[in-house]
Amino acid sequence: MPKLTGNQLAKVVGKLGFEHTRTTGSHMVFKHPDGRKTTIPVHAGEEIGPGLLLKIVKKDLRMSREEFMRHI
Repeated sequence: MPKLTGNQLAKVVGKLGFEHTRTTGSHMVFKHPDGRKTTIPVHAGEEIGPGLLLKIVKKDLRMSREEFMRHI
């Protein structure tokens, strides 16, 4: 998996049709019209860990690694 910051991941998620619904502290919440939702931590200068990124891709976005990589 690539190394992405929270802001970079938020841009990719936005391209996938998710809409930013709210921000709570340093966490951005996104919702898709089909009901999927995800929360992305946005901490200045920090990358999202590989385990959390994989969890977001597989469970929240319901995509394979390969499919996600095509959207980056």
